[in-house]
Amino acid sequence: MSTGKITDWVHPDDKSGEFKRGQSVFRNWISREPGAEFPPEKDRYHLYVSYACPWAHRTLITRKLKGLEEIIPFTCVHWHMGENGWRFATADEKLPGENVTPDPVHPEFTHLRDIYFSVDPEYKGRFTVPALYDKKTKRIVSNESSEIIRMFYYEFDDLLPEKYRSIDLFPPHLRSEIEATNEWTYNDVNNGVYKSGFATTQEAYERAVTALFSSLDRIEAHLVAKQASSSGDNSPFYFGNTVTEADIRLYTTIVRFDPVYVQHFKCNVRDIRSGYPAIHRWLRTLYWDVPAFRETTQFEHIKKHYTKSHSQINPFGITPVGPVPDILPKDEEVAVVAKLRK
Repeated sequence: MSTGKITDWVHPDDKSGEFKRGQSVFRNWISREPGAEFPPEKDRYHLYVSYACPWAHRTLITRKLKGLEEIIPFTCVHWHMGENGWRFATADEKLPGENVTPDPVHPEFTHLRDIYFSVDPEYKGRFTVPALYDKKTKRIVSNESSEIIRMFYYEFDDLLPEKYRSIDLFPPHLRSEIEATNEWTYNDVNNGVYKSGFATTQEAYERAVTALFSSLDRIEAHLVAKQASSSGDNSPFYFGNTVTEADIRLYTTIVRFDPVYVQHFKCNVRDIRSGYPAIHRWLRTLYWDVPAFRETTQFEHIKKHYTKSHSQINPFGITPVGPVPDILPKDEEVAVVAKLRK
């Protein structure tokens, strides 16, 4: 439940200074089981996202990996979040990225909150992306990204050609490892950058940032071992030679790390490009070699959203120029790394 302004990431009365992420409210499930309330159908569901948001970014990557582009259309909101939450771009605004447009399902709506209130006029929570909307029942199926991506894994397979049905992002033999990794990665990394950046006391910030970098060290060690044990480039991903949920969930934080979190959220113990060579190699493999990652990553949305929407952190809304480039090519390194490798 929201107890303050939407831009109050830590309630002013909370003396702990800790950012506490709210729970998603809509937790229904699309299922291909007979008699399901929300069965898989082409063009029945509409996905609302922001290119800036790492949680929404998960759903765009998964949608593309599973070949759902013709089955689940989407709309991306404007990168700016104000007092009324996410707004839709207007017809005259030309922002980078696919489908950054007015809402095609509800042309009269100007903000994402309008959809939430149309579903529940008494809604008291945050107006978050992603939101998966059912055009037939006029309800929000889910606004929980971790569950939306799992719906995308299998529930639409009967509508897909074999090449997409065969893509398994949550393979049974890796599920226990993925689940175990998800738990600490979510708490310390995905959410850890927010707990660092939105902290309002020194103690809360230092607890969060210490846990964050301890977990990044753990990820680095895992990837070093994984890459060292492979022959050539046979094991470039988190759990082997194919992309899994672990890659998707971690990527959306790491790709934002150097451009935003280092400076904006004070996550500056190390950056990725000079401090974590194995993570940096893994990140660039996903970005440059797997189109679903690169084509859904929009750095202008990412950098402008954080720096111009979080006025309590950056009151003048100045967006730093660097780092340049936003992501390095696979065959280039920052000068200090390149020198060490000689």
